[in-house]
Amino acid sequence: MTEHLTDLDAAVDWLFARVDGPLRIGAPLALGKPHRLLNALYARVEQDPSRPLQLYTALSLNPPQAKGNGLEARFLAPFAARHFGEDFPRLAYADAIARDALPAHVQVEEFYMQSGALLGSRQAQSSYTSLNYTHAADAVAQRAPQVIVQKVAMRPDDRRLSLSCNNDITQDTLDAIAARGLPRPLLIAEIDPLLPYLGGTATVDVSFFDLVITPPPPYPSLFGLPRQPVADADYAIGLYASTLVRDGGTLQIGIGTLADALSHALVLRHTDNARYRRVLDALDPQLASHPLVQEIGGLDPFKIGLYGCSEMLNEGFRRLVQTGVIKRKVHDDLALMQRIENGSTLSIDHATLEAEGEYLHGAFYLGSSEFYEWLRTLPEDECRAIGMRRISEINQLYGGNETLERLQRRHARFFNSCMMATALGAAVSDALEDGRVVSGVGGQYNFVAMAHALPEARSVLMFRAARDDKGQRDSNVRWNYGHTTIPRHLRDIYLNEYGIADVRGLTDDDCVHAMAAITEAPFQGALLQQAFAARKLAATAQPDTQRQQRNTPQALATALVPFRNDGTLPDYPLGSDFTEIEQVLVKALGWLKANTQTRGSKLRTVWDALWQPAGDGDAVYLQRMELQSPKDFGERLNARLLRLALARTAQSRGW
Repeated sequence: MTEHLTDLDAAVDWLFARVDGPLRIGAPLALGKPHRLLNALYARVEQDPSRPLQLYTALSLNPPQAKGNGLEARFLAPFAARHFGEDFPRLAYADAIARDALPAHVQVEEFYMQSGALLGSRQAQSSYTSLNYTHAADAVAQRAPQVIVQKVAMRPDDRRLSLSCNNDITQDTLDAIAARGLPRPLLIAEIDPLLPYLGGTATVDVSFFDLVITPPPPYPSLFGLPRQPVADADYAIGLYASTLVRDGGTLQIGIGTLADALSHALVLRHTDNARYRRVLDALDPQLASHPLVQEIGGLDPFKIGLYGCSEMLNEGFRRLVQTGVIKRKVHDDLALMQRIENGSTLSIDHATLEAEGEYLHGAFYLGSSEFYEWLRTLPEDECRAIGMRRISEINQLYGGNETLERLQRRHARFFNSCMMATALGAAVSDALEDGRVVSGVGGQYNFVAMAHALPEARSVLMFRAARDDKGQRDSNVRWNYGHTTIPRHLRDIYLNEYGIADVRGLTDDDCVHAMAAITEAPFQGALLQQAFAARKLAATAQPDTQRQQRNTPQALATALVPFRNDGTLPDYPLGSDFTEIEQVLVKALGWLKANTQTRGSKLRTVWDALWQPAGDGDAVYLQRMELQSPKDFGERLNARLLRLALARTAQSRGW
């Protein structure tokens, strides 16, 4: 029988009374973690070696913390307090991991990390478990957890609770535990009134849980990802990617500014097609006639619309639904989907599809506060069209009904990001060559493999062509690298700001040439020389002269600047969590960071700052950074550096 409590310490007492000795606990990734319950539990065991704790989870999210009194901290501290809330319950164990300060009797295993946040943590890196997302449930089951905890949503006078943001692996884990012949773990729910309630397969009866906790108010805000500005390279990538999407098809996208740019490009294609085509023509006059665009994609508005099927639902999907890009509904009735496929629909089929079908499937969601508010306030009929499913259903074809999923996922396009790609078609997405994990494999391998398993599907891995590191420009198209996430035998489509490389099924010679064509100009020659030296080219090759001219950041900026200036390609296409003043500061601080990466560049920037006169509009920005009345040399220098950065980025703001 389900028990109910309102006190978190009493909930920990309840748990300790039912589990002796070491604790093995599973918790969802990201938003579905019950922060307050986990903090109450950690506080109890932290100083008690008689109660060893093993926690199995992923993506433990904490707001960024300002360090010191520099410009970054002055910007971040007020923003974080406003955006996340002063009362946001930071995960105590996650803060401890970041400092390598977990006690010896506490271990936290994660299969996905906040990107780049834990590269310096020995405890996080040594306890990382490398898994495909679809394998996580069985990996947790293998640990024989005694308890699974989860944040849930509820409605008044309703016995059903919604797993809401995390329907991903809880039920898959229970099935895997049962398959191993292990006892069912205790299930504990923490109700959060701010969590959007999503129905359908995301709901369970209250009796599903052994304990339901309803902590008293106030309720902290949900963790909201701050939306970042979209750069020229990101927009070019999103625009190229948008041409590969076919009307009536299926869409999966990841997270970050590349996904934001792709979502904006798809919306532009649908809502202002003439302008969309003008941007594409400026980007690449030959793009409309590209063989791949002609064969698998399109440039026209969406008549049928897309069906969204993605492990993660985010900001981009909100905009795609709102603008009518995502609207193709699917149904779990196999016979109905077969009739639609072969054109033998009954008179009632379309009415059934409209009333009961769903146009968006996901396993978890994470986004901004605006995204959560959208989910909370969706009209009932629109809310019913969003189905939160198990990860075993979303990320593979083998989750129980392959025939149905093949019918639903026609013309699927799986868009994911990687950090680097090799000239022979391997992808580096989750870790460095020394073994340190940046993030995790997540579902990327699943989607790449699924693209090869579905007859009309394609995997598109998006990446920026180059990066700046400590004052040095490096290519992200590498000859080879000491770590791969996607092996080259699964190569498909690679895409960056310089174009599209369709490398599926190509010889190594052709693959190298295709990847060299989207390599930034200064790096093309050396890449081709390395390929020839490794006997992967039949003959010596020289960089394409036209590509040498086009494949530069300067040429890209020139092509896109009219559309940046007229608002077609805004800095924040999906909305911003920064004030207008903060948006200006984000650009200025970004310029400053880029120009102080080396000792030499830092000295030059400081020298220029010492001679920078005050700008007419600087006062409001200095006030936001509490530098309007500098008190010492350090603050005076920071004020001058900020003035310099504001002046250097003024043109991009239209001053």
